[in-house]
Amino acid sequence: MNTPTPTTLNTAATPETQSFHGSSLELRNLTMAYGDIEVLRNVSLTVAPGTTTCIIGPSGSGKSTLLRGVNRLHEPKSGNVLLAGESTLGANPDTLRTRIGMVFQHFNLFPDHTAEENVALALWSVKGMPKAQAMERARQRLAEVGLAERADHRPRDLSGGQQQRVAIARALAMEPEVMLFDEATSALDPELVKGVLNLMAGLGRRGMTMLVVTHEMGFARKVADQVVFMDEGEVVEAGTPAQLFDNPRSERLQRFLSEVL
Repeated sequence: MNTPTPTTLNTAATPETQSFHGSSLELRNLTMAYGDIEVLRNVSLTVAPGTTTCIIGPSGSGKSTLLRGVNRLHEPKSGNVLLAGESTLGANPDTLRTRIGMVFQHFNLFPDHTAEENVALALWSVKGMPKAQAMERARQRLAEVGLAERADHRPRDLSGGQQQRVAIARALAMEPEVMLFDEATSALDPELVKGVLNLMAGLGRRGMTMLVVTHEMGFARKVADQVVFMDEGEVVEAGTPAQLFDNPRSERLQRFLSEVL
């Protein structure tokens, strides 16, 4: 949960002065299928509270499907997902998504709503928060991601990087225990990528548990506590950034790194 640390005077808390209390996430033999085709097979993975795990691998390896299974956007065929030690598969999916936030490659903002309304909407429609309180929290989260002065702008008046920041603020407003990022920078122009990656790194420093699908190898090396390499629906290797990037064991990972680095 998102708990502000004490601040002095009346200075607004910045992203680096607030902390999160992320929960653990565990996948046990998770298998995902589309019809008869299994796209994820027996994936087991543990993400410790307050740590960042980056998932890398070639296109079609099952990375995004894994995130969709964690967030119940696609129901697993078998296996289990545990949040803070408890299975999530029997939970109401909408309730679960208040605990596990997700940021997509495409921003999925409502075009006819302001940034502030986009962030606040789920707070009053899903959580049942009074509208005035929801709007106040939305303003706080937008300030955290550097968009206080853009709160009344609609998506068409924001850059791609700003729209992705709104999407991150929207997820944070629900006070999740875990954040999932699915290629959050791949739709951005190159000059906008660094700002969003810096924001994500800041969330990790503040204690958010994060599972990040990314093609940004520099980000994974610098920010991740754990890196997972997936290929053909399976976890091939997992370890620290130094282990995977400097001493890859499998031929598949060696080949992948030679192509992307």
